[in-house]
This record gives sequence, structure tokens and C-alpha cells, in this order.
Amino acid sequence: MFALDARLAADTLPVGDLPLCRVLLMRDRRYAWLVLVPRRDGLVEVADLPEVDRAALWREVDTAASALRAVAPCDKLNLGALGNIVRQLHVHVVARVEGDAAWPGPVWGHGAAEPYAEGEAERRVAALQAALLQAALGVRP
Repeated sequence: MFALDARLAADTLPVGDLPLCRVLLMRDRRYAWLVLVPRRDGLVEVADLPEVDRAALWREVDTAASALRAVAPCDKLNLGALGNIVRQLHVHVVARVEGDAAWPGPVWGHGAAEPYAEGEAERRVAALQAALLQAALGVRP
């Protein structure tokens, strides 16, 4: 039975589900930042996934990255599966822009998250949902 880690649930907004992963938007308007969480219990490391699911995970990371770039053009995409604080396996997909709040360093642990303005997160989620559907169908911007 899949259960999302409480900290991930508190720090994110749901975007939707791909075949393997739940897709979440970080509650930090400073960055366009998705988190993908495989809907499998007890996973900590990418290596904990069966081979077929590892391949699916990276396809879904690619799908999420394409969707994110369509919604939030960027200079660089950062991908990470750290898990030092939240042990549940999850992969960050972060669109980075030169000069953003943490540039050129990592976003993890850099300052306090800034909340979205009223309605802003909902608009971003809707745009990401549409872009994810297009990316999953193989439509590239």
C-alpha cells in the first residue's frame, strides 16, 4: 500500500500520477520544481526498484523534465535523488535559471521556501498537467 511521506505531502502540491510515479509540485515559488515519487512501498534507493521500474522511473523523469521545460523555460535542469532527510524514494526535477535565488549552487537547503501567491500554484499545476499529458503522448514543444 503506497503512502506518501508526511514531509513530502506537507511541502508539495499534487500534480497527478504517471504510470509509476506520483508527480508533485514543491511549494516554493522561487523555483519550478517537481518531485516524482514511485508508488511502491518501502523504497529508499533507486536501486531498490526492480529493473523494469528503474527504466520506467527514468522515462517518467524525462517526461516530467519535458513538461517542466514547456511550462518554465530554463537554463539548466537539476535532477536529484538525495533522500538524506526524506528517506522515501523520490526524484527532484528542478528548472534552474541563471541568477535564481540559489544559482549556481543547489536549491536544497537554500533559504526559506516562498509561498505561491493566491491562485498562482493552481495555475502552475494546471499548466503542468497539460504539459505532462503532451509529454507523455510524445508531443515535444
